[in-house]
Parts: sequence; C-alpha cells; structure tokens
Amino acid sequence: MVPKLCGQDIELGNFVAGAGVGADTCEEASRALLRAVDGWPADRHAARGRVYMCPCGCGAVVARAGADPQDMGRKWLENGSCCYIDLNHLEIATAETTSAFDQVACTHAMLRIAQRALAAANADQPPGRTITALVNNSDRAGNSYGSHANFLVTRALWDRIFYTRLHDLLYLASFQASGLVFTGQGKVGAENGSPDVAYQLSQRADFFETMTGPQTTTRRPIVNSRDEPLCGMRRAAASEAAGAMARLHVIFFDATLCHVSTLLKLGTMQIVLAMMEQDRAKRSLILDDPLGAVHAWSRDPTLLARAELADGRRLTAVDLQSAFLDEARRFVESGACDGLVPRAPEIIALWDRVLSALRAGRADELEGQLDWVLKRSLLRRAMARNPALSWASPQIRHLDLIYASLAPDDGLFWACDQEGLVEHVVANERIDELMRVPPEDTRAWTRGTLLRHAGAGGVDDAGWDWVRVRTTGRSGWRDPATIRFPDPLSCTRAETEGAFEGAPDLDTVIRRLTELMPEPPPPGWRTDLVPYAAIAGQAAR
Repeated sequence: MVPKLCGQDIELGNFVAGAGVGADTCEEASRALLRAVDGWPADRHAARGRVYMCPCGCGAVVARAGADPQDMGRKWLENGSCCYIDLNHLEIATAETTSAFDQVACTHAMLRIAQRALAAANADQPPGRTITALVNNSDRAGNSYGSHANFLVTRALWDRIFYTRLHDLLYLASFQASGLVFTGQGKVGAENGSPDVAYQLSQRADFFETMTGPQTTTRRPIVNSRDEPLCGMRRAAASEAAGAMARLHVIFFDATLCHVSTLLKLGTMQIVLAMMEQDRAKRSLILDDPLGAVHAWSRDPTLLARAELADGRRLTAVDLQSAFLDEARRFVESGACDGLVPRAPEIIALWDRVLSALRAGRADELEGQLDWVLKRSLLRRAMARNPALSWASPQIRHLDLIYASLAPDDGLFWACDQEGLVEHVVANERIDELMRVPPEDTRAWTRGTLLRHAGAGGVDDAGWDWVRVRTTGRSGWRDPATIRFPDPLSCTRAETEGAFEGAPDLDTVIRRLTELMPEPPPPGWRTDLVPYAAIAGQAAR
C-alpha cells in the first residue's frame, strides 16, 4: 500500500476572438499564454525534437522539426507545477499532493496563474482582438480535450487492473461512471454523433467509446492504461521490484471549478484506490455495460435513469454511488485508510451530504457545490428572463462555454465565486500561498525550491523526477548536475529544507542535498536513475 498521492493536468480551450470568422487561432493563443507565464523553460538549448523557449530571452516559443505537438515549450514553476502546450492548448499540470484538499488549492492556484497570464497576454493584443481561455473539455465543434487526474498506486494494483483481474477494471469503471453525479461540469447539447439532448451532466461522456486503452485523443477509454509512472522505473524492472509504484492516469473526469466537485472527484478516488489495494473491491457493484451507463446517466440530469449491474439489478447512478459510499465508510471507520488518504473522514462526510441531497431530489441545494448544478441554474435563470431562449438557442450555448472562461469579468463561475455563492473547502489564503510555494509533503517541495534557488541562469532542464542545474566546475565553466527524486513521497520539506537554509550559492545546495540523501537505490530501480541526489555533480550525458 502507498499513500494516494494525486495531481491534475488540465488543458484549456484557447482562441483569439476578433480574428475573423473561420480563423484558426488556437496556436497563436496558446503560445501567447505560455509566454506570459513566469517559469523556467525546460530544455532551452538541447537539440531535441521539441519546441522550446528562445534562449535570447525574447520569450518566443520556437518550433523545431519533429517537435512533439503534445508536449511543447514546457515551463516549470517555483510552486512545483508546470505548464506547456498540448495540441495547441495551454495545459497546466499541478504539483503532487498527498491531500485532496491541497490538490483543490493547487488547482485553483494554477488557474489564478493562468488568469494572470491571460491578462498579460491580452495587454499585448491589438484593439479588437482578445485571447479567450476556457476551463472546459469541448469546443462545441466535435473536439474534446482533457482534464486528467493522476494517482499513485502500487505496481501490484496496476497490474491487477490491466493484466490479471478483469473485475478490478470493471469495478473502477463502474465507480467512475456513477461518479458523474458530482464530477460533471454540465453541458448543453451533445457531440460526437450522439443524439441531441437539452442538457447533460458531463462534457466528456459523449467522447468515451471503449473500456480501456492507452490512447487519450481518439476512441477514449473509461479507464486509461497509459503506463508512465514518472518515478524513474522501467516497466520490466517495476514488475519485479518489491514495493514498486505506478501512476494511474485517469482521463475520465470533466474539468471542475467548484471546490466540492473537485474535492469529491479526487478524494473519493483516493479512498476507492486504497480499498482496491487491500482487495476490497466488491464484485456486486460492477456494471454490466459501463459505457452504456456513462451515456445514459450523463444524459439524464433528473438522475432517474437506471443501468444494469452484472448481477441483474438496475440502479440509478446515485444508488450505485451510495453503495460505494457504504463500503468506503466501513473501510475508513475500520482504520484501514489511515496514513493513505489524509482527512478521509471529512471526505466521507461530504460525499454522504452530497449524495443525500441528490437522492432526495434536492439537487438545487447543491448549487454552490457541484458545477453541473450551478451551470444549469444559471442557464435556467437566463431562459426565465428571456422566454424566447431555449436549450437550443445559440445564446444559451454561448453561456455554456463562458461559464468556464478564465476572464474574471466574463466567466460565470468566477462571478458566482466573487459573490460568495461557491462553497470553499480551502481558504483563499492557502490558494494564494500555493501560487508561490510548492506543497511540503511530496517531492514537489524540493523540485520547486531547487528551481527557485537555481534561478533562470542555473536551470538547464527539468522533469517530474529530476532537475538538471548548472554549477561552477573546477575549470570555471558551468557544469551540469542532475538531482533526481524518483520517489514521489520523498524529498519533502522536512527532509531537504536544511540543504537550502543559508546556502550562499547553488554549489552548496547541491553538496548538501547529496549529503542529506545518500541512500543507495532499492532493487528494481533503474541504474541510470539513481534515487535522490546520489549522482549530483555528474556531468549529464
């Protein structure tokens, strides 16, 4: 068992309004937004096949031949997060946290950073042109882009889900499908060839076409099998290593803005994954057709639609979620979740409160807690004020989109938040803090703090589990030194703060990190990715 560390990566819808009918401005918008984010460009000088930030300091995003369109111009931030361009969308990726509450704060911290970038980018636009950025998952032209969550799991559980135990895969798919009742942002109409509908719970539901697979942009699976642990291990070695870790990449969720929606999306998944690691997946909760259930449940905001379980029972999404909640409550109350999911009893209590209101037909009471409820309420009010409008009206579809606009004077969600209509589970002060500093209880703290100490001239390249900096060598040249932290749960503030306190220069930081973390690699780790800072000072190859 491992603590259920989590993170998110969110692609934004971005374009330039006022550029003319039919103009494709996504590339222009995403690059302008990325230029306006303060951070350290990854791989500024190496001749790899990616786009990069121009080393002259002009802030341009320069494309190379063979650049990866799904990972371009990545910048790392001092709060341990990063952002980059994915298929002409600005994508923000949060720092790792063990707490779902902290992850809500990290997510909103990155959204505030994106808001600042949007304002700065628009300040450079000529009259009549405005960059728009949306925290949504569909452009209403048949294209969907992702809002992904990531969870730390044992390699043993990952292998059970995707290789050895089909019922574990179906259990996870059934949990995600029924979770639409609180993870959906809400959507007007339908896409991807689906029959039209007035309003549905999820923006992503129309785009799921298969049960499992590693792909994220076509034939999207409910349970994604991408095997990219980001903790320095080869797949073959990981299967043999005791205590090996993996990353569950969840592409199913909508981008959510309400605090409660986001907390439940992450926190309930943490608890369920902890249950699955302890072999507590109850087979009686498996859906007969998870894909069919996703489509049926999303298209019924009355929450009365039923789907068949493998044992023949027919349940609503709220009924099935309530069954998952009952199992999770017993698990948490038994103490089996201790040390794995911070503040699990609070997550259970909130989960219960939301499902109780939905079960009783009082969804409107959750207006400040669930995105799909808040959006539906706002759109209904617009139609009530203007009886000529309907769910099919272009004006209503426009409001659907700008619900998630990042512009404070445009986005409906932010207007509601400023009016105090949105329930917060984390304080604004905590969100502001995580805009500047990384979380303290994961490797994100050392990564972000090292980047800040190295500064623009000292950062050579970076990744989730390593940072390469330039220190002063014996010859006076700036020699590269690579610091690696493949264990996401290590290199916390408590473990490495002493390396940074009072350090007169970067060389001292590197030396202290090496002294603080000299542990040898455990069995199964890659020999060329020695844990922590054991190879600090070596020239990068």
